Amino acid sequence: MNVDTFFESLNRELADRQNRPLNPAEKLLLRGIWQHQTYMQIAEEVGYSPGYLTNVVAPELLHRLSDLLGQRLTKKNCRVLLEEYAASCCHSKPQEQPIIAFPIPDANQALAPAFPSGPIAIDSPFYIMRPPIESQVCNEICKPGALVRVKAPREMGKTSLLLRMLDHAQRQGYRTVYLNLEQMDQAICADLNRFLRSLCASITHQLQLEPKLDDYWDDDMGSKVSCTLYLRQHLLEEIKTPLVLAIDELNQIFEYPHVAKDVLPLLRSWYEEAKRVPIWQNLRLVIAHSTEVYVPLQLNQSPFNVGLATQLTGFTLAQVQQLAQCYGLNWSDGESAKQLMAMVGGHPALIHTTLYHLSREEHTLSQLLASAPTSTGIYHHHLQRHLTIFKQQPDLFRAFHHLLNTLELTDLETSLTHQLNSMGLISPLENKVTVSCELYRQYFRTKTFTPT
Repeated sequence: MNVDTFFESLNRELADRQNRPLNPAEKLLLRGIWQHQTYMQIAEEVGYSPGYLTNVVAPELLHRLSDLLGQRLTKKNCRVLLEEYAASCCHSKPQEQPIIAFPIPDANQALAPAFPSGPIAIDSPFYIMRPPIESQVCNEICKPGALVRVKAPREMGKTSLLLRMLDHAQRQGYRTVYLNLEQMDQAICADLNRFLRSLCASITHQLQLEPKLDDYWDDDMGSKVSCTLYLRQHLLEEIKTPLVLAIDELNQIFEYPHVAKDVLPLLRSWYEEAKRVPIWQNLRLVIAHSTEVYVPLQLNQSPFNVGLATQLTGFTLAQVQQLAQCYGLNWSDGESAKQLMAMVGGHPALIHTTLYHLSREEHTLSQLLASAPTSTGIYHHHLQRHLTIFKQQPDLFRAFHHLLNTLELTDLETSLTHQLNSMGLISPLENKVTVSCELYRQYFRTKTFTPT
């Protein structure tokens, strides 16, 4: 099997089994892994930020390949297992296979739509600006000691926005670090000392500095003081340039209130330190979360009432039309955009998915919308993820099911409201909520199950 044949086969398998082929960033990363490059070397060669490749692209790519091969792939064993996979595809021994070099995506193919999944790459033409948000956050992180808060339900574009902030920071000569708490082990999140050590270790790794945790960690001073000293003396004073630290999905720590009640005030204290200690002005904090904080904090300890607050909402009609044009569709009259929004609202991920399928000219919009709230529709995997959560949490399902049968604004228990909002299933209005779009109403209204 030659190089092109295997590459096409791999993409076809991923597209068939997981509903999308490799995107450009994944192709570049896989090529670099194949050539035994480090993430930093790959990032420098292809122009992506190291944090984006390490924390966003790599985990998703290796997870997808692991599912495809039925074995756990890591950066170290990726090439070996793929060689075995290539051998099995053509029914010959691994050593008989030629060395496979994955091609760099052709720049002339940059506008060809790829299946939308996860954050939108920096160089993608399919990112839709939502002014004035982008300019506001990029300007803010250039201010000494800045803190930016980005709030939105899942799949609304938080990470894509963070990547553009980090890219802007790098072009200013700043150092950047991206951390996603969804990738942190539960055992680490549940222990304050382990959490803070992991935080420091991750930042050190991305900055390519020598780890010196044990030189600064002191049980007598406690983990919060140790972490603060490490960040100031070993990291900020070592790099001597502004550092933009972006913490994505901070809400993961909310699930561990005993840890969150120490971590959240610690973030606030770093922001406050910039007012009296110049070196702390080099730290620019960006925190993104998908729900309101429900950990009791005093007002002067919370990082959620200081800095610049930004909330991402769904696309407007004009933005849907603009994105349709990016996919090669003429929706200038607005009618098709209105039909789509009547089903999915302004949900960015669902709109991207719809426009991608329409760009392939395999179905009409009417056909896609007719099957949308069914198990054969294009949103099936998105809906199934939510259904899986509901099966695990029957109280949450019962609360949501109650909303499905009324068009009125409704009161819900606070903890349930937070979770449903983080899933993007409801739209809060003042102190009440309603179902966020017709797709969810039609799909989940027919679902019943006996909790196990």
